[in-house]
Amino acid sequence: MVVFLAKRAGQALVAIFGVMTLVFFIQRLTGDPTYLLVPETATQEDIEAMRQSLGLDRPLLVQYLSFLADIVRFDLGRSFIQNIPVTDIVASRLPYTLQLAGGALFVAFVIGLPIGLILALARKYKSSNILMGVVLAAQSLPTFWSGILMIMVFGVWLGWLPPSGSGTFAHLIMPSIALGLLSMATYARIARSSVLDELSKDYVRSARARGVPQGRLVRRHLLRNSVIPVISITALEISQLLAGAVIVETVFAWPGLGLLTVQSVVARDFVVVQGVVLLGAFVTIAVNFIADILYSVVDPRIRLDGAGQ
Repeated sequence: MVVFLAKRAGQALVAIFGVMTLVFFIQRLTGDPTYLLVPETATQEDIEAMRQSLGLDRPLLVQYLSFLADIVRFDLGRSFIQNIPVTDIVASRLPYTLQLAGGALFVAFVIGLPIGLILALARKYKSSNILMGVVLAAQSLPTFWSGILMIMVFGVWLGWLPPSGSGTFAHLIMPSIALGLLSMATYARIARSSVLDELSKDYVRSARARGVPQGRLVRRHLLRNSVIPVISITALEISQLLAGAVIVETVFAWPGLGLLTVQSVVARDFVVVQGVVLLGAFVTIAVNFIADILYSVVDPRIRLDGAGQ
């Protein structure tokens, strides 16, 4: 177990280092931000003074090492526009994105997994085809379109929910559903495929031959043995939710990291964009590391294979 965790931790650190390096050099390829921060009437001396204050006059290697040292100290720099630490800006918006991602995952789990189980166990009934059609329709809807549609129906026509903004639980309902619909459909398909695969195995046929009740068979065997693909897709879906939050937060004016990214891109506040990208990458790597640990707990064979490689 220790060897397995050490190997996975080493891979995660290499990935984090690679992301930091990539973000640094991509930012430098976008050009010199100095000209965006000085007025049009600025002289060459003013431009050089601004470059010196930003540390852009130093050699590229020195800038890179300074960048890595700042990241280790959790220093993401200062916003070009607001002139306050990026860490403070991100920290003020992060809780909103976590609320939205949590709500979307709740929608995906609570609706998607039971639907997948029903689709697998009731596959011989015609009604399962209708339910599968609903799942495919939910997966086909673009996130921005489902969000706008919900705003029109539930926010404008019916007036049941606030169409935008934040502050109450009611504000969270529509954004969570809009963001969670795609993940819900994915969970339903993965759960269906996984359960169908388990149903075809010998231990299930033997249990049914011994007269094991369907409910006990599902609870004691099918759910546990079908959970590994679900864990795997959860790590990927969290990354997808963070990416989809940019669209959903913009549509619903939800003040999270997604809306912050859009606003920073429009304002050309590249340091803030860099901070959000780094945070998203770190979260993705951390989630995948946790998923690896859960794999090894659910199925020890994965741990043994991973340690032996």
